[in-house]
Amino acid sequence: MGMTGSDKKVRKTALAYSGGLDTSVAVPWLRNNYGCEVVCFCANLGQEDELDGLEDKARASGASKCIVRDVREEFLTDFAFPTLRAGAIYERDYLLGTSMARPLIARHLVDVARAEGCDAIAHGATGKGNDQVRFELTVMALEPSLRIIAPWREWNIRGRVDALEYAEEWNVPVKATADRIYSQDTNLWHLSNEGGPLEDPWNEPPKDMFEWTAAPEDAPDKPVELTLGYVKGVPCFLNGQNMDPVSLLKELNALGAIHGVGRVDLVENRLVGMKSRGVYETPGGTILYRGHQALEQLCLDRETLHHKEQMGLKFAELVYNGQWYTPLREAITAYVESTQATVTGEVRLKLYKGNVILAGRRSPHSLYREDYVTFEEDDVYDQEDAEGFIRLFGLPLKVQALVRSDGAASD
Repeated sequence: MGMTGSDKKVRKTALAYSGGLDTSVAVPWLRNNYGCEVVCFCANLGQEDELDGLEDKARASGASKCIVRDVREEFLTDFAFPTLRAGAIYERDYLLGTSMARPLIARHLVDVARAEGCDAIAHGATGKGNDQVRFELTVMALEPSLRIIAPWREWNIRGRVDALEYAEEWNVPVKATADRIYSQDTNLWHLSNEGGPLEDPWNEPPKDMFEWTAAPEDAPDKPVELTLGYVKGVPCFLNGQNMDPVSLLKELNALGAIHGVGRVDLVENRLVGMKSRGVYETPGGTILYRGHQALEQLCLDRETLHHKEQMGLKFAELVYNGQWYTPLREAITAYVESTQATVTGEVRLKLYKGNVILAGRRSPHSLYREDYVTFEEDDVYDQEDAEGFIRLFGLPLKVQALVRSDGAASD
């Protein structure tokens, strides 16, 4: 299979390596086309068994070294939880599991490139997707002198079947097969699937595609109840027990998965201008978002809550588009931080057949006052005051109607 090369000499490349089909094939391709040494970097984001034998596999594919770093806590603390606190959801459904992991991977990739004396970095993202933007914007922001190589934009491999053939030709061990040909991304926050039968949006996702969550119809017939505790918008407690971020999310993922929670089927707008279909499993994240929203209902005043919803949309867009290391993202994070000062309390939730059902919430900073909203007699609210309020609030409508009727009379 003919490949394209490059005139400019590259000595050593740091490759963002997952051990999946694309990045496995990229190792021999980089060596064959650039004549460079390849150092693989893999971020442990909680993909678990995918990391088994990864270093041996990288070396077997032709890499001189494979560096694996456990960045799970950093991922949750510095990326997932700030996104959660912002209430950021892309196009109503997507909890941004892949989007927010990419800048973290790229940051460590830059760090590895510096430490190993690399003059280039490479990634296995395709020329049609969002990930190329997320990786490269981060590299540009953090180390603009590094050359960026994106094999998918250069090579003659045009799809999964070609890639499988190339892997076979260079004896690269891969998990993907022609039968099970989804493009997957797994981390502690979610599991995503694209491609294969999903490319027709009329096709229901095959049952065996879901690797984490039970189908809601197969989930237990009895709900499970849990209590989540947040401190300044950060989830810290499960059923009264203080937990570190990784343990907390693992536990919520397990509980959510049993009860079929967190499945999303979305036709989304990619940054590069086309629509694509993704099917996501985000059990723990779905539970955390629901709890956080419930607590904000109690703790944020109306104006802040409504404005924060707008900021959440913008934040989601920035994260989706790979603009993590930008002044605007940092500014919105600072804004979100200030809104979370009072978002401390507990939320009771029931998980049942794909649903996260809110059972109760309480906070020492709650702005909800039973004695104000009661239908019984109270001292704060005089119902007669509402008449003048409505008169002024509706005044523009009244003026409009009067003008219309005057116009009709003069006709």
